[in-house]
Amino acid sequence: MYRVSDVMTKQVVYLPAETRLDEAARVMKESDIGDVVVTDGATLAGMLTDRDIVVRAVAERADPATTTIGSVITREVVMIEQHATASEAAALMRERNIRRVLVCDRDRKLVGIVSLGDLAMQLDPNSALSDISEAAPNM
Repeated sequence: MYRVSDVMTKQVVYLPAETRLDEAARVMKESDIGDVVVTDGATLAGMLTDRDIVVRAVAERADPATTTIGSVITREVVMIEQHATASEAAALMRERNIRRVLVCDRDRKLVGIVSLGDLAMQLDPNSALSDISEAAPNM
């Protein structure tokens, strides 16, 4: 039985809420990731995904050079404890209709992120989602 800690991404990228959208997009591209954790000082403000950028900024014609990520982030973050099972994480994603969950330790300190792709690669390595998640990005 796999635990969330076995499948999660441990390298979490943090950006302050006042970061501009174009800067955040560059960080995502350079890091080959689809999400960043957004902070407001020492406080967790939310999460920004590549989809947030498209749906809440580009589709609304927001200027990426002047729009801050704090204005388009998902503020309601969902967390799961690192010792939960991968199946519990999948059930939580299904229940909340989300693709990523922040992972915390027993003290609620952030230790990683688990995505639907992470779970697919571990739970069903032959699935189409797993194949897509493992593939190099299209350039």
